Amino acid sequence: MMIDPPVFSTSRLIVRLLSQRDIPAVISYYSENREFLEPFEPLRPRNFYTREFWSQQIDKSIIEFSYDHSLRLFLFKRSQPNQIIGSANFTQMVQGVSYTCFLGYSLAESEQGKGYMTEALQTIIQYVFTDINLHRIMANYMPHNRRSGNVLRRLGFVVEGYARDYLLINGKWEDHVLTSLINSNWQD
Repeated sequence: MMIDPPVFSTSRLIVRLLSQRDIPAVISYYSENREFLEPFEPLRPRNFYTREFWSQQIDKSIIEFSYDHSLRLFLFKRSQPNQIIGSANFTQMVQGVSYTCFLGYSLAESEQGKGYMTEALQTIIQYVFTDINLHRIMANYMPHNRRSGNVLRRLGFVVEGYARDYLLINGKWEDHVLTSLINSNWQD
C-alpha cells in the first residue's frame, strides 16, 4: 500500500515532494540559481535542466519515499506556492542497526538570510524523528560555507569531525565538517 507523501506547512512555507506539474518550477529554480549553487554541489549531468530528467527524478523520489529510502522535498513560499525557493533532502535512510540518514539542502540566492531553511528543517526533522523513527541525521558542510554551518548549529547539530577530500563538489574534492543530530526520544 502506497503512503501519501507528507506536506509540511510552516508560517511562511509549504514543503513537499515534487509532482510532475512542478517540472517547470524545478528547472527554473536550478537554472536561476545555477551560478550560485554550483560551488556547493556535484557536477550536474548534461540532461539535468530537461523535462525528461526531472520527470524521472520525480518518479524516483516517490518510489524511494514509499520504500523509506529518502525524503526529497522542495520549499515553496506560501505567498508564491508555484515557485520553488529551496530543497531539503533526507537520503540514504537506513532502518535497523543505525536508523540514520543524510541531510542535504539548498536555498535560492535571493532567499538567503531570511531563516527559511531553519524554519523548514525544524518541522521536517520532527517528522523524520517521530514518524520515520530515525535516530541520527548526519549533515556535512564545506568549512567555508558558514551559512550552512550556522543553520545546522541553530538546529542543534553537533560537530563530530572533519573529513579531508570528503566529497567531489563541482569537479573538485572538498573537505567537510561532519555533524549530526541525535533523536533523544528514539523508541524501538
